[in-house]
Amino acid sequence: MTWYFLRRLLLIVPTFIGITILVFVITRFVPGGPIERMIAEAQQASLQSGGGQQLGEGGQTLDEDQLRQLEEYYGFDKPVLVSYWEWLLKVLRLDLGTSTRYSEPVWDTILERLPVSAFYGIMTMLITYFISIPLGYWKAIKHNSHFDHASSFIVFVGYAVPSYVIGIILLVVFAANLEWFPMGGFYSEDFEDLDSFWQQAEDILYHAVLPLLAYVAGSFAVMTFMMKNALMDNLAADYVRTAIAKGLPFRKAITRHALRNSLIPIATHFGNNISVIIGGSFLIEKIFNIDGLGLLGYESVVERDYPIVLGVLVISAILQLLGNILSDICVAIVDPRVQFK
Repeated sequence: MTWYFLRRLLLIVPTFIGITILVFVITRFVPGGPIERMIAEAQQASLQSGGGQQLGEGGQTLDEDQLRQLEEYYGFDKPVLVSYWEWLLKVLRLDLGTSTRYSEPVWDTILERLPVSAFYGIMTMLITYFISIPLGYWKAIKHNSHFDHASSFIVFVGYAVPSYVIGIILLVVFAANLEWFPMGGFYSEDFEDLDSFWQQAEDILYHAVLPLLAYVAGSFAVMTFMMKNALMDNLAADYVRTAIAKGLPFRKAITRHALRNSLIPIATHFGNNISVIIGGSFLIEKIFNIDGLGLLGYESVVERDYPIVLGVLVISAILQLLGNILSDICVAIVDPRVQFK
């Protein structure tokens, strides 16, 4: 098993290179890059100022020397593979470049928003597992009961309705109309003036109620039915019926045998949730005015801020690749019979 995980770790390198070089090449050939955006902003500023700046050939406000300097600064004057190699060497030195939109290091921009997305991602994952596993357990035990039908209706609604729609409904009902919760944000404006750590934690949780409900509503449905179906399959297996036939009580047969095997499908998805923790949902962050990493990545794509796009990609790709290995480790822990070769 040790050699298996070592091979998986070594495979991270070519997989990471394949992912990043694909996106890097796309950012170099897609129209409307950062230089074109700067030209458009300069033209708009010139028009708003009443034409004070003389437009050059083709309606440009920048001359050829300025354009060449910008291309050299952003690496557009070199072949794609050469630029990619230079960028990859910087990444190995933990240098993700400078944002073309914020004019500050990409690391600083990402690290400023990373705790927000990590908080919502971790809380969403914990709440989802704490709901899905017990709910799937009881739905399997009480299959075809009134509880099963009622909970299935709720789960299907959570699965069918997009999470951002649920977020809008929660915001309109509980924030705008009832005024039970704030309209958005990660914390209050007077957060720094609060006296104690517990008051600050309470303020963050107070703002997090509605966004977390929107996050959880869109993620717990699949996990719940996965848990229920896996447990029902194991309850119908021969080894559980044999254990019950030998005199083992039904509940003990579940907890000692069926339940652990039913957690295997859940364990396979555990590592894949790591990238979701960081990525977040830009729609929910936009609705609730949460300045997280998901919204940052979306706005960077729209604004052609390629250094931040690639920086977010680096973090997401590494977490996804490590998450796949973590999923295998979780499966091995849950089911010792699994032998990776």
